[in-house]
Order: sequence, then structure tokens, then C-alpha cells
Amino acid sequence: MANQTMTARQIVPRRKPARRRLSAGTRSLIWTVSLIAILGIVLYPLGWMVGSSFKAQHEVLNNFSMFPKDFTPGNYPDGWNHLDVSFGQFFINSTLLAFTCVIGNAVSCLLAAYAFARLKFPLRGMWFGIMIATLLLPSHVLIIPQFILFRTFNWVGGSFPYTPLVVPHLLATDAFFVFLMVQFMRGIPRDLDQAAKMDGCTAFGVFRHVILPLSKPALITTAIFTFIWTWNDFFRQLVYLSDLDRQTVPVALRMFIDSTGQSSVGPMFSMAVLSLLPIFLFFVAFQRLLVEGINTAGLKG
Repeated sequence: MANQTMTARQIVPRRKPARRRLSAGTRSLIWTVSLIAILGIVLYPLGWMVGSSFKAQHEVLNNFSMFPKDFTPGNYPDGWNHLDVSFGQFFINSTLLAFTCVIGNAVSCLLAAYAFARLKFPLRGMWFGIMIATLLLPSHVLIIPQFILFRTFNWVGGSFPYTPLVVPHLLATDAFFVFLMVQFMRGIPRDLDQAAKMDGCTAFGVFRHVILPLSKPALITTAIFTFIWTWNDFFRQLVYLSDLDRQTVPVALRMFIDSTGQSSVGPMFSMAVLSLLPIFLFFVAFQRLLVEGINTAGLKG
């Protein structure tokens, strides 16, 4: 009997001690602290740049803290007038180029997307596939052929030096935005097209009265990314722009470091901070439509 009792006790598994679960408030506190730590790591370079814009020359290279020991607000007027041309001229050039590219890219990509999404024409699927395949080409591969072509057209160094930078955006060459708008338009019910045609609308009338008003989120998404990419573009603008008074902000920031290695990092950081303001304001103004456009267009198949 004793042996049977011992055997039964050995067979019955022992229960593991229950683990203590953290309360909802504790978990929330841990997540909050973790997110704040990650946010601090991500924003540290930006904070360091803003702090460095108020540091003296020697302190920028030796003080890695975000807070300057020797507060130097004079970096901003020094940076604004550091070059032979006022930095305000570079802001004007970048603004003109960015808004021209935004308008051209939005209009051309919208028209191309409408053709792929709504119109029927021979080999539509093949042309759409070729367009998507261009996304695999690095942009730097096309620089030399484009430069030779634009120089043949006498666009390089002409009276309007931004022509080589603007014309590609007028021809719907950004396949990413065309694809984004196509995906968005495919989510618009075709019954709206049929109803508009029954009311006497042509293909252009359907585009004008149905597709265009409903494509506002996709247009805003295209406009924001085009503005950011054009404003921050350095390589293409360095290739095509030669006159100092026609340079843009990214190229002008490079001019704070000369060929001898001497640099004015304090004024350079101050102008870099100012160069972020247009992008930040542009993004804040259209943030809601940007998120809506990505959610409704980028996730639809």
C-alpha cells in the first residue's frame, strides 16, 4: 500500500509556481520609458546640430554635448553672409526649383496614372510593367546619358539652368508616384465612371469631375515627397548648376568647406538648421493628407 501511494505521488506532476504578471500601469510605464529612450537616441543628432549652430568654432569640434558652453548666436548672420551671395538667394533658388518640380511631377504622374488605371489602350500591361521595371535602375546610372542628351539640347548652362532638373518631372519619369496613384485609382469604384459617362462626360470629363477630386490624398503624398527629395537633392544639382547665384541650398552648404580643408562649421550648422524649416513646415501643413494617402493608396492591391 505504501509503495502504491509513493508511486501515485511520483506520477502526479508538480505544479510550477505561478509567475507574477506585471500590472497594466507598470507595463505602460516600461513602454513609455522605452519609447522616450528610443526617441532620445533618434533625435540626438538633430538636437546636436541645433546646439552646434550656437557653438563657437573650437567648441563644435570638441564638445559633443547638445548644449553650447559658449553661446554664439552670431553664427546665423555669419552663415547668412558667409559666401559672396546671400544665403537667401539659395533659398529662393531651391524654393523655385522645388515648387516647379512638385507641380510638374504631380500633374504628369496623375495623367499617366489615370491612363494606366482607367483607359484601355494596346499593350497597356506591357508598358505598365516596363514602367515598374525602371524602379530597379539606380538614378546615378542615368546621370551620364541624361547629361549628354541635355547638353545636346543646349539645356545645360542655358538661360534657365534648372531646365535639366525640371523637364524629367514634366514627363512622369518617377515611376514610384505613378504606381502609387494607379493603386489609389484602382480603389475608386468604377460605378462612378459609369455614372459620369451616363451624364455625358467624356474620358477627360471623368478625370476632371470624378478622379481628380478623389485623388487629393495621393496628390498630396506625391507633392510632399517630391518637395523633400528635390529640396535635399545634392548630386544632380551639383552636376547641372555652375553659377554661384543659381546654386541651391544643399550645394551652398557644401561651400562652407573649402578645398584647403578650412571649414566654418558653426555658420554651416546654422544654415543647415534653417534649411530644415521649409521641409518641416511643408510636412506639418499636409501631414493628415499624407498619412491618408499612404494608408489608402499604398496598401491596396
